[in-house]
Amino acid sequence: MAKSAPTLGQKVIDFNASLRFDMPLPKGVSIMNPFLASECAIPASHAFYNKYYSDHNNRRAILGINPGRFGAGITGIPFTDPKRLAEFCDIHIEACPNAHEPSSLFVYEVIEAWGGLREFYDKWYINSICPLGFVKEGKNGRETNYNYYDSAELTRTALPFIVDCVRRQIAMGLERDVCFCLGTGKNYAFMDKLNAEHGFFERIVPLPHPRWVVQYRWSRREEYAREYVEKLREYS
Repeated sequence: MAKSAPTLGQKVIDFNASLRFDMPLPKGVSIMNPFLASECAIPASHAFYNKYYSDHNNRRAILGINPGRFGAGITGIPFTDPKRLAEFCDIHIEACPNAHEPSSLFVYEVIEAWGGLREFYDKWYINSICPLGFVKEGKNGRETNYNYYDSAELTRTALPFIVDCVRRQIAMGLERDVCFCLGTGKNYAFMDKLNAEHGFFERIVPLPHPRWVVQYRWSRREEYAREYVEKLREYS
């Protein structure tokens, strides 16, 4: 019997398992690879991608910056913290702590405004332009999230990794007519320039970053969720 082709979900699982970042990093900056460091990430992400991506259909991409400590840094699922994983996705992983990421809260409000998880994930693939995260040790010894664009040195170091990851994800089954970028500032500027150089997608469309919405426009989050849905609907 011929072996069946892997589903998109299995391709994502295999992609995540292959992620390694071995380049030298700026002083005080460390890589955050949940698939090596988080007991929650492998069982959580396997359950998630097998639940929502167990088909051979192409999706369009929505790309953020890089994973944060309390969302994908724990679960391995972009913009999905353990609370949303359990409450909305009905995926309960004992190894997952009860952590909360503000960006995840807004993204799941967008998903509800879209019409629900099945309908949303049937059309969209969410990740980050840099699918592994970074942390930096502060003066008090505590780690904080660090973005790939927070230093020119890190951006240069991460660039080959980013380009390779975008190419590999497109090959998994992403439509190339559009890619939505989470962030209208530095992330969009970087992605738009990168896309002009490599021709990954026909168009990059920016959206306000979920963390910005939660931190600065909380009272208007329903308005921003509608903006997301309206712009995404143009391509669905």
